[in-house]
Amino acid sequence: MMSAQLQGREALMRRLNQLAPNVEKYAADAKLKAAHQLAEEVRSRAPTGATLDYMESIDGDLLTSRPAQEQVGTRSTKDVTATGLFAKFIWRFLEYGTAPHFTTKGGGTVAGKKQAVLSQAKMHPGTQAQPHIFPIYRAMKPKIRKMILAAVNKAVREARKG
Repeated sequence: MMSAQLQGREALMRRLNQLAPNVEKYAADAKLKAAHQLAEEVRSRAPTGATLDYMESIDGDLLTSRPAQEQVGTRSTKDVTATGLFAKFIWRFLEYGTAPHFTTKGGGTVAGKKQAVLSQAKMHPGTQAQPHIFPIYRAMKPKIRKMILAAVNKAVREARKG
């Protein structure tokens, strides 16, 4: 019987690099390729406006390459080879939609609502959700995992040979 104990990501990667030195390189290449494929698929299903500006802003890249740009649904990570999906800030409004709201300054506050009613300001009707990122990611997740696992297996096979 074999048992395993996980000590953390750093310990796991250190042990894996001892067994197969190219594992991080191959895994990083697979992650980047998967990010580009995901971005292409999301871009093909993204809502289009009059200018196609939003659709063309969707891109997959390393998180370390774009520290200040808007990231889609990511948290901080210790993985220097982590990839992500990048898009204009309106992605969340398109993905989840918006509720009806006043367009006057401070329209979301009590004072702003009173001012909007008094000035007979227009009300924005809101927008319907147009999910185009996370449904595609969930559908592609098994394929992405297989790509990364295949890259790790390739590094292990190369290490066994020589």
